[in-house]
Amino acid sequence: MEFLDELQWRGLLADCTDLDGLGERLRKGPVTLYCGFDPTGDSLHVGHLMGQLTLRRFQLAGHHPIALAGGATGMIGDPSGKSSERNLLTREQLAHNVSRIKGQLERLLDFDTAANPARLVDNADWTVSIGFLDFLREVGKHFSLNIMLAKDSVKSRMEGEAGISYTEFSYQLLQAHDFYHLRKTHDCELQIGGSDQWGNITSGTDFIRKKIAQPAWGWTFPLITKSDGTKFGKTEDGAVWLDPQKTSPYRFYQFFINTEDAMVVPYLKKFTFLSREEIETLAAAHGANPGAREAHRALARAITETVHGETAARDAVTASQVLFGGSTEELSEAGFGDLAGEIPGSGVGQPELTSEGMALIDLLARSGLCPSKGQARKDVQQGGIYLNNIRETNMERRVRADDFRYGKFLLLRKGKRNYHLLRLNA
Repeated sequence: MEFLDELQWRGLLADCTDLDGLGERLRKGPVTLYCGFDPTGDSLHVGHLMGQLTLRRFQLAGHHPIALAGGATGMIGDPSGKSSERNLLTREQLAHNVSRIKGQLERLLDFDTAANPARLVDNADWTVSIGFLDFLREVGKHFSLNIMLAKDSVKSRMEGEAGISYTEFSYQLLQAHDFYHLRKTHDCELQIGGSDQWGNITSGTDFIRKKIAQPAWGWTFPLITKSDGTKFGKTEDGAVWLDPQKTSPYRFYQFFINTEDAMVVPYLKKFTFLSREEIETLAAAHGANPGAREAHRALARAITETVHGETAARDAVTASQVLFGGSTEELSEAGFGDLAGEIPGSGVGQPELTSEGMALIDLLARSGLCPSKGQARKDVQQGGIYLNNIRETNMERRVRADDFRYGKFLLLRKGKRNYHLLRLNA
């Protein structure tokens, strides 16, 4: 129960089919559990993190996690939380998405070195070969239409204008069959998921009870929302992805460092593996001086390190400091690359930088930081121009290839917040 108490303290329990029974089962030893995701895209996003991080918490506590990729259910579409039908993907698209996502899961779960390694399974492996009549006989006959229609995910869709197709209506049978299959073949006794999955999860526990009369539990965690109840994980640019090619580690870090004050402590509990003592210390500091943003930095650093690794997290922190005037000395080449996606930039050709270099005044005007060469001279003379965040007051300064960090990048700055990143092209 100590482990379950920890999950509840972190705000990770919305509902459980039998909390006392699950606690009694965990006292007897490790349990196998699973969390599923439908690979509708080639990357997970922060909205998926609760499931994967909760699997990791179970793994760290000695249990056996299974990440289930919905190669079959992804072809159907889960109606939970959706107001309209999903676009149907081909098997080839889903297989590609699963292969891309596996690499992201390997950062969150230990598939190799742990004594209780995680497993990745694809429900297409046991679902695609089942005939339609066999599925109706072996699975469908155990489900009451009245109960299926009463599920919130179905009822809300039926009350809307778009309605629900038979295809998506059947989704809960497929998910229930997944749980049943894993219960038989992997001794999987627990399914976890977001609170919007409660109807699908309880369909599985009921199906297992009816088919093989064995115990099974369901656990849901609350869906993550902002303080005003709106959806978490969206920005003006769209979803915040775990794929660094879609959302750079720097932007990922910025998403969490911009967490609302009211949500930073709950997010520390849910998204990080910091101890209770560490979180309570950060909560006290936040309450005393929220403007210092100590809790925000701890949250952003911890979750970025979990998802992208220590080096990327360090680069994200350094890049953030650079854009507030900090030194560029510790910023890696990859960190400069992330900055290139966040601030204006342009290229300069290697042949343009002769042995004498190129006049800084010319570069400032060319980059657009200064509207004219005359203004550039004034800005340099008044101490408002910086190269790699070092003030430059020499109006005769010439820029050479060796001024570019890693032979590629030169950060120009005017005043406190106007930046331009020059890239040196061959």
